Amino acid sequence: MKTNIQQGKNKAPMSTSTAKATPVKAPAKKAAKVGAKAVVAKAKTLPKISVKAAPLARKAKTVAPLVKKTGETAARKSTPTARKRSPAAQPGLKLVAAAPATKTSIKASPKLAAPKPVQDKLRLFQIYYRPEQRQLLDPAFEPYNNEGDNSPLLEFNVFRKLMNSELVQGAELWGALSWKFKEKTGLSGTQLRGVIEKNPGHDVYYCNPFPELEGLYHNLWLQGETSHPNFLILCRDFFKAAGLDVNALEELQPSSHFAASNYFVATPAFWQRYLAFIDSTVATAEKNMSDTAKAMVYSSAADKRGLHAGASYLPFIVERLFGYFLARHTHGLKVYKYSLLSNQPTENVHLKLLGQMKDAAVKSKSLWLATCWINYRNLYFSQVFGADWCKRYLAKISPLVVNFK
Repeated sequence: MKTNIQQGKNKAPMSTSTAKATPVKAPAKKAAKVGAKAVVAKAKTLPKISVKAAPLARKAKTVAPLVKKTGETAARKSTPTARKRSPAAQPGLKLVAAAPATKTSIKASPKLAAPKPVQDKLRLFQIYYRPEQRQLLDPAFEPYNNEGDNSPLLEFNVFRKLMNSELVQGAELWGALSWKFKEKTGLSGTQLRGVIEKNPGHDVYYCNPFPELEGLYHNLWLQGETSHPNFLILCRDFFKAAGLDVNALEELQPSSHFAASNYFVATPAFWQRYLAFIDSTVATAEKNMSDTAKAMVYSSAADKRGLHAGASYLPFIVERLFGYFLARHTHGLKVYKYSLLSNQPTENVHLKLLGQMKDAAVKSKSLWLATCWINYRNLYFSQVFGADWCKRYLAKISPLVVNFK
């Protein structure tokens, strides 16, 4: 989501070595024994066998009868060694043939299942849409190729596909983040893993890559009016058609409900509940909206400035439903929001104070403090955004009544 930022503020883009083999010397007694047998056997055809190779040759001759079949007797009689060998030893060798071992191995083989690959309990994917984007991905994430997916839901459709795939089987937490994650948050994949590992036990971990919005707007629905033409009018139609609480569009929300991008990692339980909520909401809205409103929702008018590859209104509505879900549908789930304020290139004291003032007003449900925040906020807009911007948007994003949830 692109936002209006105060003027003058810079925004961050985004030997081997070779070991010599040491020959193993056979003990003296063993060498003598082998030598004596070699003389008795008169093995003149093997003059080049060394002392250390003799045991191997002897072993090979002992094992050979077990694998030979047709012509076996004739082969043995043709050699001096075979004539010296005791005939009584042959039945013994045949008795200890591989039959019992083979039988045992056949019975045991069905019980020895092939080891399954160990799944990472935390699976973090990074979505890319074009081949040239892959080289920009963080190596701490797993690349997710979403080329050719033209769903109007964008990242949300990736969530649905992952939920029903084997990629997240066995994972305790998983998420799919944009290829611009570090550019927008200032966090690497390793740092994100560290945040989750240091704060275990939550069902969802999320952030807001645009923390300056938290102190300037009542909520992200009102903020959307400044980025997408006629956003509030269309959202009212959508909410009514979907059966959602229309009052949420003007509520004074705390900063904890601001999540301006789909940057969250969650448990399967959270994903199941959240995805079911979004699917049900979108399906109900499409069923009950007028044809005109539905056509508008799927139009590219939402991206008038061409900042989102001609995206429709739908993904901007869906990503804001995350805050609505947090406020109304997370009973029994533990949520954790990690702050990114320290990652901003410069810290604006007014934005910090505005955010703290608004959160205090929401927590205490103080009409007086909320009014003070609105006046302070309007003064900031006039000084930083200018008179023309205020004339165009200030009335639209300033509800006449302070509405606490």
